[in-house]
Amino acid sequence: MKSFHRALPFRGRVALLIGIFGFAAGAALMSYQFYRRPVVLTLAVGSSDGAARQIASLIAGRLATSNSPIRLKVQNAGTEVDAARSFAVGSADLAIVRADAGNLHEGRAVAVTARGVLTLITPPGSAITDISKLRGHTVGVVGGEVNHAIVDVLTREYDLDHSNVVFRDIAAQDARQALQSKSVNALLVVAPLTEKHLAWIKSLFREGANSSPVLMQVDAAGAIADKKGPYESFDIPKGTLRGAPPVPDDDVTTLRVGYYLVANRHLNPNVVGDLARKVMSVRRDLVGEQPLLSGIAAPDLDADAFLPVHPGAAAFFNGTQESFIDKYSNVIYLTPMVLGAFASIFAAAWRFLGVRPDQSAAPVLQALHSLPARIRQAPDEATLSAIEVEIDGSLGTRLATIAGGEDQVAEAAMLISAAGRLDHLIYHRRMMLASTTLADPEAGLAELFARVGGASPGQVEEGRALGRSPN
Repeated sequence: MKSFHRALPFRGRVALLIGIFGFAAGAALMSYQFYRRPVVLTLAVGSSDGAARQIASLIAGRLATSNSPIRLKVQNAGTEVDAARSFAVGSADLAIVRADAGNLHEGRAVAVTARGVLTLITPPGSAITDISKLRGHTVGVVGGEVNHAIVDVLTREYDLDHSNVVFRDIAAQDARQALQSKSVNALLVVAPLTEKHLAWIKSLFREGANSSPVLMQVDAAGAIADKKGPYESFDIPKGTLRGAPPVPDDDVTTLRVGYYLVANRHLNPNVVGDLARKVMSVRRDLVGEQPLLSGIAAPDLDADAFLPVHPGAAAFFNGTQESFIDKYSNVIYLTPMVLGAFASIFAAAWRFLGVRPDQSAAPVLQALHSLPARIRQAPDEATLSAIEVEIDGSLGTRLATIAGGEDQVAEAAMLISAAGRLDHLIYHRRMMLASTTLADPEAGLAELFARVGGASPGQVEEGRALGRSPN
């Protein structure tokens, strides 16, 4: 590491680290944006009257304007059957389909968007007042293929094949003409009992107190519903088509089938749960302006429902959806570990820059700290002189390496202060040694001659003799 520091100057190391941290920050930002980007789900819709597409557009628009983490890409498939086919082949993540459309093995219910009511209706004055009188007549099936499943159910339940009842597909715009030309004797319509659809049914017939269409009962509706299929028994309320005189003049039992927003069963439950919550909030917020949304409701949550509910939607409707703590507990648990790792990386980077406390002064300070005891125990002048030489060498070496930074100036002042204290101790030790020498005159004069230097042995001995003289 030291050789690398010498090879790469400080500014180069700073630039390198800035580049590394910039790259890491950019990668983290991109990861965050990737994580926070909205989940885009493709929604296949189709209906002859455009209601499904309108509902999907309202929901998609609301999600886009409310900064929702979920976005819907609406795909117009054509009819309800086409939407179910598109969903079945995996071209869409979601679809609005009728429960009897088929090809829903991968579908799980998220919400009900509407409920279509079977209406078997004949013109005013017709002798066909119930299904048993359809023998040998033709029924126009408005909507065509999407209603073939319910036609099959009625055919099997009432054995209409042996009654020579003919079902013929017709378009909604041709229904009035078909009745007037008597190319069909009755109509089979499956549609929600909304103001729009009821107005269309009433437009097929002339208004008049004595010209009321006939709505036929499906007496076997309860038996059909008991088979746990897509249909349920339902009573059309008295006066649905007209209030005075009421048409029908009593409740009419028939069948009802749901239109569902379905999701692929492999979709993330959290995503589907959030979608269900958003759909219900859209209904709550916009139903006053868009009555079409009034049909949105929770799906059947029973385990044996014909169309099973998606686990994510079930969690929302049952109130068991994960809370913030449950959903992000792993993140909360791992965050301290990640922060600890970043702290270690920062410490390594700080060390890499070489910005760390300079420890070279430690040996000098430790050596100076041990000198006072040695000075107090010094036996003679020679030892004190050696200590002085040692102090001068240590201080000189350390002071030569100080470059003048603020911290190093403070260190120099501390060293000089320590050196002054040591000089003071050495001076006092010298005085103590001198007082000891004066207490022994013979030794003192010998020492004096020795310190003067150049004295011969005889001169030293003479000094000792003088020391013994009483004068």
